[in-house]
Amino acid sequence: MPILKKHTAERTSESALASEHSQRLKQLATFSELGKAITSTFDLKEILNIVMKKTGELLQPKNWYLLLVDEEKNELSFEIAVGKGAGKIKNMRLKIGEGIAGWVAREKVPLLVPDVNKDPRFCKKTDEPGEFATKSIIAVPLRSRGKCLGVIELINKMSEPGGFKEEDIMVLTTLADYTAIAIENSKFFQKIQELTITDDLTKLYNARYLYRFLDYEVEMAKRYNSNVAMIFIDLDKFKEVNDVHGHLMGSKLLTEIAKLISGDLRKINIACRYGGDEFVIVLPQTSKQQAYQVAEKLRATIANHIFLQDDGLNLHLTASFGVASIPDDAHEAAQLIQMADQAMYSVKSKQRNVVGMA
Repeated sequence: MPILKKHTAERTSESALASEHSQRLKQLATFSELGKAITSTFDLKEILNIVMKKTGELLQPKNWYLLLVDEEKNELSFEIAVGKGAGKIKNMRLKIGEGIAGWVAREKVPLLVPDVNKDPRFCKKTDEPGEFATKSIIAVPLRSRGKCLGVIELINKMSEPGGFKEEDIMVLTTLADYTAIAIENSKFFQKIQELTITDDLTKLYNARYLYRFLDYEVEMAKRYNSNVAMIFIDLDKFKEVNDVHGHLMGSKLLTEIAKLISGDLRKINIACRYGGDEFVIVLPQTSKQQAYQVAEKLRATIANHIFLQDDGLNLHLTASFGVASIPDDAHEAAQLIQMADQAMYSVKSKQRNVVGMA
């Protein structure tokens, strides 16, 4: 009998070693796949989905979330949510410091909570809409250059009643390191892309992007027999602002103007800084009369706005507008710009603060 027990123990030990070896190989394969994904694409959504899929396979949580830091609002947003009630949770936000994920984001250290009922940092904010009960949590920060970019949080381990273990933190931290690299790479790539098509000062699109966008929309309008309208904007007496208050104040004023211009635009419309104090709005699938109404509303908004209040200047400014459209006034992109520009100069030379029609 002792010999039988010995053989049984040996087989159990061998089985455990084989299982552990298999798990290690699975982890290495996962890390290798993530490394290849990071170097092959800058599509952040694609990489994050791979990360979360592999996280689920390796650590088997019932629910798992990837939250990203919104620095402007000092909050965490749910970029990816998987599991029961995920659809309801995805639109939620947590303050930095709120709950386990918020604490991890603030402290920038991993955290394992075997029993949330014994941890005062836990809050039930995600349990109620998700309609489940959190028992254990493991959360790790996405760290890069001393900053926390987000948090990966896993809820309730499926395979083990005892919940997550310390070794799970090591695996999840490695996954988080790969994810942080992917986020940083994607941000740098996006920044480079933005620099090529946006104006540094106003953050509106630049003339380079205007021509690219307009060429495409003109082709679509021809193909589907629809409209493309343009509003050309030139600030009235802007040179006087620079001469009297200096170029720094002039630049600040242009930034304020850009916010007014882009404030009420539909998603399919774009606003561009054409050069100096000239701006252009392109309105796909918009008639000339509809564009006129948009221009008139914007004209009134600018005329009634008080500029540079924070700097104590309280300036008033007006702008002159020109409206043209395809196919009413032009058939090509360059011609459309020319006609809108001419309509603007026609009213500017006579009275200013008016919307002119081509």
